Amino acid sequence: MTTREDAVDAVEKLVRYVESASGELREGLIDTPERVIKSYEEIYSGYSLEPSEILDSTFNGEDYNGIVLLKDIEFHSTCEHHLQPFNGRAHIAYIPIKRIVGISKLARLLDCHSKRLQNQERITKSIADDIMEHLNPLGCAVIVEAKHGCMRCRGVSKQNASMTTSSMRGAFFDNPDARNELFQLINN
Repeated sequence: MTTREDAVDAVEKLVRYVESASGELREGLIDTPERVIKSYEEIYSGYSLEPSEILDSTFNGEDYNGIVLLKDIEFHSTCEHHLQPFNGRAHIAYIPIKRIVGISKLARLLDCHSKRLQNQERITKSIADDIMEHLNPLGCAVIVEAKHGCMRCRGVSKQNASMTTSSMRGAFFDNPDARNELFQLINN
């Protein structure tokens, strides 16, 4: 297993390689390997989170049977294909049967999945899977919109292109009226 010290050594080798290739040896680069590792620990903190622990604390829904929607949740992730950042916003909704969850748990669930090497489709699907498994709602919907660094700064270089993914389950998949109500709530 790779240790933190191994990681710092690897990043230091990369930084020193870039330094020697450019011929620039600057004071500001001395502590860069340690700063990179600290930033990676934060950027990839989703690996230390478990969806079951995030969604383990629920409350009596008190017969509430409408849509619960947390919208415009910002997120940052890293593309597993190019190690380029992508970021955007997500909308997470469910229709409870008996149990509800604190709204911060929905944002934490997004962080759990986005703070890993990822693709957008997997983030979207994984959040929906977790909500269905742990809350057992009548339905859930996850919509993720993001701009991808791999599209913006390399390859096709499309600065304003954004991608939207969705995962609809239960009532949101089966019932057009529930889906339409969700879209109206998101767009208000």
